[in-house]
Amino acid sequence: MHSDPIADLLTRVRNALMVKHASVAVPHSKINLAVAQILKNEGYVEDVTVTDDKPVPMIVIKLKYWGKRREQRPVISNLKRISKPGRRVYVAKSGIPWVLSGMGICILTTPKGVMTGQQARRENVGGEVLCYIW
Repeated sequence: MHSDPIADLLTRVRNALMVKHASVAVPHSKINLAVAQILKNEGYVEDVTVTDDKPVPMIVIKLKYWGKRREQRPVISNLKRISKPGRRVYVAKSGIPWVLSGMGICILTTPKGVMTGQQARRENVGGEVLCYIW
């Protein structure tokens, strides 16, 4: 049992990128699937699929690299968990952070669902800051 499934997802992705794995599997949950879909929509990963494994379905995230075969670099430079179970971080719509002056993204949970900081600014909502990705 994990007390923080989002941190588990980010750690699995970070570890898989460090050893240049092609894909990584994480336990299925609605929040994990929403974060993985945002990574796909923003171009940080190639594909996200859900398998029907028993007893727990898994989310398979196909990782993305750039460069020639020997000098491949991951598209994701870093992932940072912001709001943790012991310290929740909430922001108003005017306080949504810019990650690396717009070069990265922040992922928020809002009353309208899980979305990037840019989408939240457009929707005019604030929420809990889950993580930064750049």
